[in-house]
Amino acid sequence: MTFALVLGASLALLAIVLGAFGAHALKDKFPEPQYAAIWETAVQYHMYHALGLIAVGILGYDAILGTTSVLQWASYLMVAGIALFSGSLYILAVTGVKKLGAITPLGGLLFIAAWACVIMAIV
Repeated sequence: MTFALVLGASLALLAIVLGAFGAHALKDKFPEPQYAAIWETAVQYHMYHALGLIAVGILGYDAILGTTSVLQWASYLMVAGIALFSGSLYILAVTGVKKLGAITPLGGLLFIAAWACVIMAIV
């Protein structure tokens, strides 16, 4: 589960960078004022699930739950969820292309599936 730990920490770092980038470099460049809030939502869910990946990595150590394929799936689903959910919102916030909003719920479903996997691994 080192994969989940390293990737989670890397994605957390990226969330911090993107949060700062949105707050400073993009502050006056969003197509409309509400897109700044969309960017913030993307950063929040990005960070929540980066931390979730770290938790999955910790749970995957033999001393706690042992490495299971269910936990591996949880990590893959969280990464895919970040890409689809936060990624679509990042692009939407910068471009104003509202059709990208159709992708966002798919990322949300992946987040739900990831957390369901974590529950299954624990139980």
